[in-house]
Amino acid sequence: MAFMEKPPAGKVLLDDTVPLTAAIEASQSLQSHTEYIIRVQRGISAENSWQIVRRYSDFDLLNNSLQIAGLSLPLPPKKLIGNMDREFIAERQKGLQNYLNVITTNHILSNCELVKKFLDPNNYSANYTEIALQQVSMFFRSEPKWEVVEPLKDIGWRIRKKYFLMKIKNQPKERLVLSWADLGPDKFLSDKDFQCLIKLLPSCSHPYIYRVTFATANESSALLIRMFNEKGTLKDLIYKAKPKDPFLKKYCNPKKIQGLELQQIKTYGRQILEVLKFLHDKGFPYGHLHASNVMLDGDTCRLLDLENSLLGLPSFYRSYFSQFRKINTLESMDVHCFGHLLYEMTYGRPPDSVPVDSFPPAPSMAVVAVLESTLSCEACKNGMPAVSRLLQMPLFSDVLLTTSEKPQFKIPTKLKEALRIAKECIEKRLIEEQKQIHQHRRLTRAQSHHGSEEERKKRKILARKKSKRSAIENSEEHSAKYSNSNNSVEHAPF
Repeated sequence: MAFMEKPPAGKVLLDDTVPLTAAIEASQSLQSHTEYIIRVQRGISAENSWQIVRRYSDFDLLNNSLQIAGLSLPLPPKKLIGNMDREFIAERQKGLQNYLNVITTNHILSNCELVKKFLDPNNYSANYTEIALQQVSMFFRSEPKWEVVEPLKDIGWRIRKKYFLMKIKNQPKERLVLSWADLGPDKFLSDKDFQCLIKLLPSCSHPYIYRVTFATANESSALLIRMFNEKGTLKDLIYKAKPKDPFLKKYCNPKKIQGLELQQIKTYGRQILEVLKFLHDKGFPYGHLHASNVMLDGDTCRLLDLENSLLGLPSFYRSYFSQFRKINTLESMDVHCFGHLLYEMTYGRPPDSVPVDSFPPAPSMAVVAVLESTLSCEACKNGMPAVSRLLQMPLFSDVLLTTSEKPQFKIPTKLKEALRIAKECIEKRLIEEQKQIHQHRRLTRAQSHHGSEEERKKRKILARKKSKRSAIENSEEHSAKYSNSNNSVEHAPF
């Protein structure tokens, strides 16, 4: 597809962050192997489901591919003899179901292309690296000064976003990174406004935003070039990872779990909050804060991927905050995501689940106070504080920022209005999704309650019947004994 070619009409823009669940419904034994029939569902709607058929060897292949993550996944072992026995198949099916449960509930694994392709081959059959290369090649025909050094395979978590190491032909030692991304389900800007805003990004200058060297877009994707940073992102620092390694290898199972020093947490946190406030004040929607979107430049954090919201890409943490109806604005999304990032900076790993019931010991109670305001049950239920409120909290209020760079990001009035409307549409889609999830939860609870009520009623009725039967039997037995006793008296000799 040529770089300036329009996307196909009626193209479905899938939200890749909507969780997939998988349940093995049945198994069927063929001559030499067993097939497992799996029902896969996207999100909460049973109507949005389909069947796939997989053999054990398919699971084994997937598991081998996922070994890069360094996790011990519970795939049932191979068995060469007796693998067609009915009991063995039933036991293996249980094991495979457990395996599916583990990979679909792991936040990183469930979002990776390998798992998506396994569960949803119809929507994830495209080779996005090839598509990206085609687009990039078309672009370089008109911009011959750039040259691709190598693809940076799977360094990010997004399936439809690809990265390439670049160089400028007359500066061969300098390395840059090109990112190419497809449109997402939250792209509400007109094609013209979208392209104008993407091309505006290199003009954005802020001490805590990572500079865009070049940016261009068509109606279906965007291409941006930034300087390559050998040190990598904030997440690379936390996980002690190599920036060029695949995402699964870097972050799924860190060898050493260790949080940052308190001063680093304070400084980095303050810098990130400052840039979030700047963007919100400008009316520029972000919604994509996580540790991999923060570049480290010495002791300075610089935000990445401002283009994501323009492209309409869903947030890394969307499956978390879509559960909480009070997190329904771009700012509250950013604040909640900041909570996740702060947790990682503090403890060296993501939280096991959200909301967080209790926080482990932290370097300072001031850290816990911020975490409680963004990740606790109460916060998720009642809503997030504003970015300005977080800046006033003791953890960040006394941080001195030393920068002379003056922030600059001039957005024309017409585009500001377009951004405002797009922001409202993004929030509206989230609110609608949250409403559906809430209704589904209520319905599930009601059905569960109704089911348990029905069961209780049935048990009561059965108990009554049993009691009556027992009473009748006792009565009959008593009558029989009484009758026998009378007969004995009547026939007794005097």
